[in-house]
Amino acid sequence: MDGNGRWAKARRLPRAAGHRRGVDAVRRIVRKAGEIGLEVLTLYAFSSENWRRPAEEISDLMGLLRHFIRADLNEIAEAGVRIRVIGDYRALQGDLVRLIDDAIARTAANTGLTLVIALNYGSQNEIARAAQLLAERARAGEIDPSAITAEAIEAELDTGDIPPVDLLIRTSGERRLSNFLLWQAAYAELLFVDTLWPDFNEAELVRALDDFSRRERRFGGL
Repeated sequence: MDGNGRWAKARRLPRAAGHRRGVDAVRRIVRKAGEIGLEVLTLYAFSSENWRRPAEEISDLMGLLRHFIRADLNEIAEAGVRIRVIGDYRALQGDLVRLIDDAIARTAANTGLTLVIALNYGSQNEIARAAQLLAERARAGEIDPSAITAEAIEAELDTGDIPPVDLLIRTSGERRLSNFLLWQAAYAELLFVDTLWPDFNEAELVRALDDFSRRERRFGGL
């Protein structure tokens, strides 16, 4: 979800205004995803590299996350959405961790859209953690090193019980993955759009899915 800052700058507004409009876009897309029957929607909300941003901006982002959970959780839960979080979100402030834990618990039994939120997430770190865990098990004699297969690593990722990525969309004209779901996107279809995230709407999502539906996926075969 890229382009909040540029959206605000183009309108001579503070970056926080762009992030607020970005949250509005999240609401639109989550509702539409549920309506059209998507099984999983993953949003990259805050990366492990985003800590390098100014403290004031980080505080604004965390405040927006608090507000989103408090204001929207009832609607999300009633719509049958199940919330999952990947990344080290427990490193965030205690009150925010409690809000997230409550949101996860309240929606755990829902069977509609699975909304995965990547918070304090970095894919390289995720893969390294999975490898370290399996190495520790091998050293303890719990598993044989030969059992450390691609499937074994995948099972230990934060997304171990979530299907691989089918379509990865990046907004705002950027053409890179930025440490997002690198393992899970191994055979994903990639779509880079110029639209800034605050302007990304339901029609943009439908166009993206239409584009995806016309692609031929071979997964390495002919």
